[in-house]
Amino acid sequence: MILSETQFIIVTGGVTSSLGKGIISASLAKLLQSRGYSATIQKLDPYINIDPGTLNPYEHGECYVTEDGAETDLDLGHYERFLDRYTSQANNVTTGRIYQSVIDKERKGDYLGKTVQIVPHITDEIKRRIKLLGRQDYDFVITEIGGTIGDIESLPFIEAVRQLRWENEQRFVVIHLTFVPYLAAAKEHKTKPTQNSVKKMLENGVQPDILVLRTERPLSPEVKKKVANFCNVKLESVIEAQDAKTIYQVPLLMYKERLDEVVLQKLNLPLRDVKGLEEWNTKVEKILNPTNTTTIAIVGKYVELPDAYKSINEALIHAGAVHDAKIIIKYIHSERLEKGNIEEMLDDVNGILVAPGFGHRGIEGKIEAVRYAREKNIPFFGVCLGMQVAVIEFARNVLDYHDAHSTEMHPATPYPVIDLMNEQKTVTTLGGTMRLGSYQCRLKKKSKACKAFNGEEIINERHRHRYEFNNQYLEEFITNGMIPTGHNPESGLVEIMEIPALKWFVGVQFHPEYKSTLMNPHPLFQAFVGATLEK
Repeated sequence: MILSETQFIIVTGGVTSSLGKGIISASLAKLLQSRGYSATIQKLDPYINIDPGTLNPYEHGECYVTEDGAETDLDLGHYERFLDRYTSQANNVTTGRIYQSVIDKERKGDYLGKTVQIVPHITDEIKRRIKLLGRQDYDFVITEIGGTIGDIESLPFIEAVRQLRWENEQRFVVIHLTFVPYLAAAKEHKTKPTQNSVKKMLENGVQPDILVLRTERPLSPEVKKKVANFCNVKLESVIEAQDAKTIYQVPLLMYKERLDEVVLQKLNLPLRDVKGLEEWNTKVEKILNPTNTTTIAIVGKYVELPDAYKSINEALIHAGAVHDAKIIIKYIHSERLEKGNIEEMLDDVNGILVAPGFGHRGIEGKIEAVRYAREKNIPFFGVCLGMQVAVIEFARNVLDYHDAHSTEMHPATPYPVIDLMNEQKTVTTLGGTMRLGSYQCRLKKKSKACKAFNGEEIINERHRHRYEFNNQYLEEFITNGMIPTGHNPESGLVEIMEIPALKWFVGVQFHPEYKSTLMNPHPLFQAFVGATLEK
């Protein structure tokens, strides 16, 4: 039963970045969902880019893609993985998008000659974006504000929160996440960073209702009491968030800390019975106490930063839980992989996953990884560019097209087995212009992919690419043993390539990792992990 009015929860962060605002937001939403409330989460990012689509992964981690084709912050992946609900364009808003909207209105004359200012025009647009999701029949809209309190970029967002709170006081809660460091030399936790962070919030006119304290060690009751006294919150509103072994433990830890209860009490809402956490807990137990182990190599050029492959990492964990297996991920930098050292670097792995990416850097190492997997009959999974390099490797080493390549890396290749999509040939701008979002794929009966999907013939998967398999070479590939087992029914775009003669060799043009969740692991990741476990 939907509440008569949407409730708003704002999550801010202090002291340092990367404390886990997204995980706390997703965990709270999961708990509210388990009590029968509907919830969605949005991320407000302070940077001026329109979206993360043009950002280097070193800058911001992976770019997550929604069903409707939005290129978004990776936290939206956490939201979907915890809630099993799709997000959309409206769930991620950047400062760039806010300013673009206001400037477009000014150019059209919507402000009737008034001076356009941060207050009220920018703050009004931020408030409109926050309330927009509240019109879609959600009981709760949880809004995570990126960055750290005190950042100059975040000031308009905090001011918008201040205004919204006074306009909607009875259905508005502010949660502030901070860090409480433990000084080993002094043998005590230090609360001053939290006090200063809350003080900065107060200077901007916002008093947090709830404080979530991230900590590496358990907090004593005295520490919690001190924080409550100095930060103007009730003791029961000081929540401990101790480091967890897996992010999927966090909802269970927040349940023990009564975070959802405190929120509902502050909003004067009924404390409904909890349902569904038992199954979640069972999954977490399988992650924490597996009976099997498998080692999978992720070959890519951003392996120094695991967040660049966040959704892939999580999809492997989800699939591991299905098989009661611990996934040991071995990151292999594709620039350092070559014929001379490949045996040494990959001889201890049970499966090889070649990761997505763009550009020529590290491409030859990825091709070598595919060759090794194919020749050694090691379970192989290629995602997006991973499928494309599998095609290039097959063309070079099986079809004897030694100069075969993708026109992305080698425009003048005599054998363009991967080529620019027709609809991309007139595109001149980079942001938001790729093939993005969900498209249909028809599966070939009795294929590995079709078997993974339990015989389904039509699936829908998310895309983020400009280049595709060149169908001019299709018959040669089929004749020599690499088979297209999935294609788009409208465009004929090859979506999946397999080598049926091998144990498990599958490359996909789409991104299956985006749709994998803890409660519903992606079928292809399940099948891949299962293949790595077969003796």
